[in-house]
Amino acid sequence: MSDFTIILGNKNYSSWSLRPWLVLRKTGVAFTEEVIPLYAPESKSRLLAHGPSGKVPVLKHGDVTIWDSLAICEYLAEIFPDAGLWPENSRDRAFARAICAEMHSGFMALRDDMAMDMRASHPEHIPGPGVDADITRITEIWNQCRAENANQGPFLFGDFTIADAMFAPVASRFRTYGTKLDKISADYTDAVLHWPPLVEWYEEALAEPFTITAYNNPED
Repeated sequence: MSDFTIILGNKNYSSWSLRPWLVLRKTGVAFTEEVIPLYAPESKSRLLAHGPSGKVPVLKHGDVTIWDSLAICEYLAEIFPDAGLWPENSRDRAFARAICAEMHSGFMALRDDMAMDMRASHPEHIPGPGVDADITRITEIWNQCRAENANQGPFLFGDFTIADAMFAPVASRFRTYGTKLDKISADYTDAVLHWPPLVEWYEEALAEPFTITAYNNPED
């Protein structure tokens, strides 16, 4: 049995679960996972059995329990220093951490208005107040990163890093809601959505039987 276990919410909806799962896949380490359907009668008690916040995700590694997506990613970067989870250059690492923190705590208009729902397609969706400003800021970040790293690979800092994992649910949202993007942002979105681990997650999200009635962005 693997020393690593990650507790996840519904793969179709749980953006915060997706982020550290992608980082785990990037490390190459074997791990087990448990999906706990959100907003079911027993969800809270099952989640509290794994972590004190009663939320997903939770990573367990031996006697270590971590219950925040970005904290999980940082922990994995510490114990897998050769996995390339952060950019090698100190300047790029600092910038990557800054945009990850911005994603972790910000863009609430987009997150509230454009819930992650991988099985859905809403190209007719009209963004609510504040969403366009969030999209503008996100694509500004993407354009800056790609301009500086265009020759290093297709992701924000060339290779796939924690920064890409943090923005992966946004790429999913842009596909679901048919968001019109500039070419650089569209190409980056395409690269993220075609990264094999994310393709695998998508397939599992489409196949899972769980549905949240009247879903409204349950845990993002």
